[in-house]
Amino acid sequence: MHRTFALAIGGAAGQGVATPGDIFAKIFARRGLHVNAYNAYQSIIRGGHTFLTIRAGIEEVTCFGDRIDLLIPLNQDSIDRHLGLMKSGSAVVYNGDAIKPGARSEGVQLCPLPVNELSKGSRSKVEQNTLAMAASLNMMGVSFQSLEEVLTEQFKRKGDKVVAENVAIARAGYQYAAANFRPFAYPLPMSEMKYAVLSGNIALAMGGAAAGVKFYCAYPMSPSTGVLHWMAAHAREAGIMVRQVEDEIGVINMAIGAAHAGARAMCATSGGGFALMTEGLGMSEMMETPVVVIDVQRAGPSTGVPTKTEQGDLWQMLGAGFGDFPRLIAAPTDILDCFRLVPEMHNLADRFQCPGIILGDLLLSEGRSSVDPKQLHFEPEIDRGEMIVSADAGNGANGYKRYKITESGVSPRAIPGVPGHMHTAATDEHDEDGVLISDEFTNPVKRRAMMEKRQRKVTGIEGAVQPPVLLGAPKADVTLVGWGSTKGVIREAVEILNEEGISANHLQIRWLVPLHGEAIVKILKSSKHTIIVENNYSGQFARYLRSETSYVRSG
Repeated sequence: MHRTFALAIGGAAGQGVATPGDIFAKIFARRGLHVNAYNAYQSIIRGGHTFLTIRAGIEEVTCFGDRIDLLIPLNQDSIDRHLGLMKSGSAVVYNGDAIKPGARSEGVQLCPLPVNELSKGSRSKVEQNTLAMAASLNMMGVSFQSLEEVLTEQFKRKGDKVVAENVAIARAGYQYAAANFRPFAYPLPMSEMKYAVLSGNIALAMGGAAAGVKFYCAYPMSPSTGVLHWMAAHAREAGIMVRQVEDEIGVINMAIGAAHAGARAMCATSGGGFALMTEGLGMSEMMETPVVVIDVQRAGPSTGVPTKTEQGDLWQMLGAGFGDFPRLIAAPTDILDCFRLVPEMHNLADRFQCPGIILGDLLLSEGRSSVDPKQLHFEPEIDRGEMIVSADAGNGANGYKRYKITESGVSPRAIPGVPGHMHTAATDEHDEDGVLISDEFTNPVKRRAMMEKRQRKVTGIEGAVQPPVLLGAPKADVTLVGWGSTKGVIREAVEILNEEGISANHLQIRWLVPLHGEAIVKILKSSKHTIIVENNYSGQFARYLRSETSYVRSG
C-alpha cells in the first residue's frame, strides 16, 4: 500500500468541525495530494458527536481508511471516544486547558495547547480550532504561508480585522508546536499537481449544468439537499430555472412538465421522497417524456438515520411504479463519476424517452475527494434523441404521430407548439396519435402493440450501455463484486489481499438497469470465490443478480 496520512477532527455539532476540515482539505489539495474526506454527524442541530476524517496521499486515495495519524478532539467526549484507537507514531493535538486525556497506547504523542495563554484570554470558541490546525500543520512539515493563504481566503469576506486576528492566533499555535511538539516522522509530501475538492452533491449539480439541464426542482431532503443548494446558488450564472417545491409529488410532476415542454429537467431526493414520486415515474413512461431523478440513499426504513449512508433503495428503484416499463438505473462509483454520469444519463433518457434514475448514497453525496479539474468536461456531447423542434423537421400536420410504432420502439418527439405537430400527451394507454383506447372498448391488439413498442426500447438501451469490466488479473482466488460507492474500499481491499499473497480482482457494477447479466456471469465463473460487497442488510444486489441470471456461488 502507498503511504497516506489521515487526520480526524471530533467535537459536538456547532463546535466548528467542518471549517478546519475544509481548510485542511484545501491545503492538502494545493500540495498536489489526493484527498478523501467524510464527516459523520448526527441529525440534531447542536450537540451530539461529529467526527470528520480526512486522508491524503500522493497516489489516489479511494476511501477514508481505518487508521488515524492525527486526532484533534475539540471536547472531552471526542478524546474519550477515540484516544484508545490511536497507534504508536500518531499524535493528539488538543486544548490542554479544557481536555484531559486518559490512557493511551505506547508511542502516541500527546500535544496539549495552552489555549487561554496563546489566545490571550479570548472567549471565542473557535480559537482552539485555529491553534490546533496551525500546530498540526507545523508537525506535518507544512509551511505557515500555506495556512495563511487559506485563512485569508476563508475570512476575507468578514474583513481585514478578522483575517488579521485569525492569522495571528494561527502563528502563535504554529510557533508553539515548533518549540514543544515532535514532528511526524514522515513530513507531508508534495507534488506538482493542483486538485479541486468536490462533494458528490456538488459534482451531481455541476454535471447537470454540463449536461444542459435548464430546469431543476426539489424538496429539501437530506442527503440530497446539497444539489439544490448548488443549483440555487448558480442558477442565474448557469441559466437554470430552480424551484423549491412543497413536496416530492409536486417535484416529479413539475420536472416532467418542464421536460414535456422541451427542457432538460432533473430533480433529486432521498428514499422517502422518491416513494412519493413513483406514480409520476409511470406517467413519465406512459407519456414517453424523459426525466432524470437522483435518489441519494440514506439509512432506512422510514426516517431511519437521515445522516448516515446505506445502499438499501435498490429494490425500490427496480420496482418503482406500477406496470411494466423500461427505465435506466445507474449508481455512480466515485465523486468524479457523479459528475460524469449525469450527462450520460440525460442523453440516454432523451434517446429512449424514458425515466433515468441515478442511485447515489450519502457516502458519496456528502463525502469529499480531490478531482483533477482537467477531468471535468463542461462541454460533453449532447444527444436529445429524435426531437422535432421545427415545422420542417417532421411529417407535417397530416402525418405526425407522437407514439408512432417503430422497430426501435422510439417515436419522433415534437416539442409542444411546433406548427403541424399537434398531439395528445396521454397518461392513459393510447393509440399512435395519443387517442385513449380506454375510452372505447379496449382493443387488445392496440394495447399489445403499444406495450411491445415501449418494451422494444430495452434492446436499444442494452446496446447503448457498456457492460462492466473486470479490474485486475483475469483469474483470481477471490473476486470482490460491488456497486456504486463501494468501489473505493473494494479497490483498497484488493491491494491488501494481493500484498498478503491472496490473488484478488474487482468487478464494480455501475449500470444496474440494464444489468448485462450474461457478461457479469461470464466474468464471475473464472473466479474461485466470489464475494459481493454492499451496504445493506439483505444483500439486495446479490438477490437481484440471482433473480436476473440464476447465478449462485458460495465464496
